[in-house]
Amino acid sequence: MERGLKDYALLMLKGVGMGAADVVPGVSGGTIAFIVGIYDELIDSIKSINGKSLKLFFTGKWGAFWKAINGNFLISIVAGIAVSVFSLAKVITWLLTDHPVMVWAFFFGLVLASTWFVGKDIKEWNKKTIPAFIIGVAVAYYITVATPPSNLFFIFLCGAIAICAMILPGISGSFILVLLGKYFYIMEAVKTFDIATLLVFLAGACIGITTFSRVLSYALKNFRNITLAVLTGFMLGSLN
Repeated sequence: MERGLKDYALLMLKGVGMGAADVVPGVSGGTIAFIVGIYDELIDSIKSINGKSLKLFFTGKWGAFWKAINGNFLISIVAGIAVSVFSLAKVITWLLTDHPVMVWAFFFGLVLASTWFVGKDIKEWNKKTIPAFIIGVAVAYYITVATPPSNLFFIFLCGAIAICAMILPGISGSFILVLLGKYFYIMEAVKTFDIATLLVFLAGACIGITTFSRVLSYALKNFRNITLAVLTGFMLGSLN
């Protein structure tokens, strides 16, 4: 697809919207991508980062690699997300510190609405979707009451898991970090430019999004009702 400078500026603004959504626990960057019409291209571009395209990179065919992964599109979106995350981190953490009850009430409403939004797309409740829903509720509830570790490997896992939320309409990456008990930890790292923590988190995010994007895409295409049932249960159980 041929794009001009204005098109890439617009893509960056859409990335800003996605980043703003992902900073706020309860709002999904994937939902924003869906609303602004770049969801399918985003998924396809992420999936194109595979063995075939990486071979082009490591053999010095960088132009072909960039074209294969739709690099101009991805860099525009990522740049917008980065601008949004670094500019909003201080605002969100200030609100959570100074006005916690109002902010958490707002987030609670966002998650509750997202639960309905995702759940209404389940076409049939049956012996497969109902247990999947219950499992989602149980897993999410357990995560909210568990005590998370603070080592770098867990931060790596947080990045890998949270980034997957970006490509799932209805679930927020920041919300996943809240569930894992690392939202404030990561936001503080962003505010103070804690390079070590951010690099570990980003490494997990890179592995997560390139690996799980294929799994999630396959699950949604082949087991859509069951996958949506798990996600709906996950959001409901997380309200704890």
